[in-house]
This record gives sequence, C-alpha cells and structure tokens, in this order.
Amino acid sequence: MSEPIKPSGPELSNPIAVSEVPDGGVLVGQFKGEPVLLVREGEDVFAVGAACTHYGAPLADGAVFGHELRCPWHHARFDVRNGDAVGPPALRPLDCYDVARDGSTVKVLRKRQFTPPQSVVIAGGGAAADACADFLRRRGYRGDITLVARDDEPQTVDRPNLSKDYLAGTAPEEWIPLRSPDWYGEQKILLLAKREVTRVDAAAHTVTLSDGKTLKYGALLLATGATPLRLELPGADLPHVLTLRTLADSRALIAKAKGRVAIIGSSFIGLEAAASLRARGLEVHVIGPDAVPLERVLGRELGGFIKALHEEKGVRFHLGRKPASITASEVKLDDGSAVGADLVVMGVGVRPNVSLAEAAGLKVDRGVLVDAQLRTSAEGVWAAGDIARFPHAGGSARIEHWALAQRQGQLVARNLLGANEPFRDVPFFWSQHYDVPVNYVGFGEGHDQVQVAGDLAKRDCMVAYKRGGRIVAMASIYRDRDSLLAEDALKRGDQPALERLLK
Repeated sequence: MSEPIKPSGPELSNPIAVSEVPDGGVLVGQFKGEPVLLVREGEDVFAVGAACTHYGAPLADGAVFGHELRCPWHHARFDVRNGDAVGPPALRPLDCYDVARDGSTVKVLRKRQFTPPQSVVIAGGGAAADACADFLRRRGYRGDITLVARDDEPQTVDRPNLSKDYLAGTAPEEWIPLRSPDWYGEQKILLLAKREVTRVDAAAHTVTLSDGKTLKYGALLLATGATPLRLELPGADLPHVLTLRTLADSRALIAKAKGRVAIIGSSFIGLEAAASLRARGLEVHVIGPDAVPLERVLGRELGGFIKALHEEKGVRFHLGRKPASITASEVKLDDGSAVGADLVVMGVGVRPNVSLAEAAGLKVDRGVLVDAQLRTSAEGVWAAGDIARFPHAGGSARIEHWALAQRQGQLVARNLLGANEPFRDVPFFWSQHYDVPVNYVGFGEGHDQVQVAGDLAKRDCMVAYKRGGRIVAMASIYRDRDSLLAEDALKRGDQPALERLLK
C-alpha cells in the first residue's frame, strides 16, 4: 500500500482556467484538504479522487484514454464521469466531485454523495418520457416511477410514421404503438393519463397535477414536448383546419382526407403530409413563404430536388406566398389569389412547452436551459426532448428530432443512476418523400456553404453543410452506410473523414 497522497496544487473550489488542464490529461489539485484530479476530455472536465482505490497509487502518474483513467501501478481502470471502477484489480470507485463550467473556467462545487432517487416523476408522455421510464427499469431501478401523460394515451408511438406511411395508408395502425396496453403495469410504472403537471415546487420537490393531486418526487424529468403552431388569421379555427403531431391528429386527417388539400407551410411535416395525401389520390397544394422549400435546412440544391419530386407527383406549389384567410372552401393568399381547399393542414412549426418550467423559476431561453448532463437550474429537475436547450458546439441548441428526444430520455435515466455522462450524441433525423428517403446527421443551423457530392438526379449523393469551412452536418440519399460513417466522424470531430465521404 502507498502512503496517503498529500493534498497539493491549486484549491479547486476557486475557478481554474480550462486551458490549465491538458486535453486528455490531468491537473493535480485539492478540494477542502482532499487531493483531487481534474481530468479533461475535449470540452468536458471531470473531478475525481487522486489515489487508486487498489493500493493507493498516484493516478496523476497514470494515463487517460477517453473517459478512462488508468492506474500506473497495476492498470486498474476508472470512469472519470462517475468514478466507477471499470477494470480490476480496483473494485471500489473513486470519489467523484461535481464541477461547474463558466465560460473558460471550471471549479469544483462539492463531493458527490450519490444515492439513486427514491422516486421519479416524469411530466410528459412522448419519446423522451417513455425512453427514460423504460431505461430506468431496464437498468434495474426499483423505485417508484410515475408518468403523467396529458393525452388519452401516452404518445409512445412511432411518431415519424404519422406523417409518412401511416398517413399514406400503407402502414396499418397496429404498427404505430410502441408499447402494449399492459406494458406499464408489467413494468410497475404508474401511468396517469388525461392529466398533466400544472405546477412544480422545486424547493419542496413536489408537483401538482391538473386533478389537484400533489406528488412528491426524488427526481423530476420535464419532457413536456411541443405544441404545433396555428397562424392567427381569419378562419384558422374552422373544423377542417388541422395540425399534425399526435396519433389523434393523424387519425383526424385520415378521416377528413378527401377532395382538395391546402398545406400551409413547406416544412418537413408539410411536405411529408403532401406526399402521403397525394398517395391517397387527393389534390394537394403547398403554400409557403420561401422561394425553395426547406432551403434554410437543406440548401437550395436539395430543397429544389425535393420540390421537383413533389411536382412530378402532381403537387402544386404556391411559393413566396402567405395565407391571408381561410374559408370553408378555400385559402386566400396575400396576393389576392385563392386556393381551393376542403381540408387545410397547418405545418408551420411548433412551440416548446416551457410555461411549466418558467413558472417554476427554472432558467429558460427559447427552451429550458440544461447543462451537459441535462440537469436544469433546479436541483433534482431534469429536462429532455423538444424543450431542452443544451450545450452544443461551443453554444447551445434546442433540436426537435424524435430520435434525439429518445436518446436524451435514456441519458437522463443513466444519470439518475449515477453515470454523470454529458449528452454528446450527434443529432439524426430522416424524412420520406414518396420513394426517396433523406437522412440527415449533425446540426447545420447557420451553415454558410453547401457541397453536393454524387448525383442528385440519380438519387445517389452526399450533401455537406459547412460553417466557417468545417462540415457541421451531412444529408444523404440512398447512402445509408455513408450516413452512419458521417455520424461517427461528426461525433469524433474528424474533418478529414467527413471530407473523404465527399470524394
């Protein structure tokens, strides 16, 4: 056994420049008389005890490999995110400390005293909520889980399909639910349907429900999702004017699918609905303010290609136009023209449901602000999915992707069980237009250059979105494996690998 390591180096409760911690290395310091190491991996900084729990070797003399800190004496391995001993001969974890990042500095806040919460309340019934509840049980969590779902049934459904094959009539309804009605009971998850959380008391660790009931929580996940926008114009509240987000919305569209359809908004949801309703033989018109659909996200080249696909199938576009009013039989446009419509679909975006978090005093800025581990500004409260604004690429992002919401829900579950992992998944979504799928990885908001590799006309290409000369996102058509390689390269920050996909 080694003699106990004496504390040395800077006091880590004071701010330390991140640059003082070598990337892929350690900084020796102390926290309130205890020897502590700061370990850095890229932009992430972790704090753990300085002595190996096997024979007390100084871990500062070891090596860092990704998230693993390895002992120089007997090669024990520790996960710096949570202190876990992941490789013998060490069997006990390292002490782990909470750190706070403030711009270019970091400091240690406290020694982590981790015990799993005795109960978890989840506000919401969508993708993030379901993924969190499921993952907690799969990882052996035995505490109480209560899922509060506003709808008649939680939206544990294949939501992307609601605007694709299901709406087109080529996917039967039995494909859509992701859980059986008995699943919640089998997993001992208390499902409170047709209710919602109306108040959070973060100090008391309680929530109030719409039926007046109060619940105590050990941890709370806010996964309240988003609400489709409705334009404020005359006739917007007529019964044949619908939005599309939930299974009930898709059922309602199918029930009213006849005659002429006007789709307001040339968004992904609008264009996918256009393709599906054309498959049902309806006359479809798309009204949008942009010159090229989806240009802001996909660029002029790919957006123009998708527009041409729809025109080949008979969709009529009214671009550069906005609706002025809606009547029982038409949509009047801002240039005085009119589009005949027996059914109107509004696909003009969504609004994140942040009012609950805002009223609870949580930090909100175009979404609920969370740290890299998806914790909100209130102790014991987490947020995931469409409402969460999380650290990304030196700034922040709020991303409305179904798969991303699921991944964030799973990460919250892991962190509730002590993982302390940052969210670093690369965003991914797919969009279907007739027989042409578009896969998209990354986050290309604000891109200033688009590069197409391959042949769009032959439906075989990769499209790179660059910002400041760096590839930040890639779209693909019928290059599924390359899309996977792009996702991996984006996660690793491997620009040469991304550029090779454009050869």
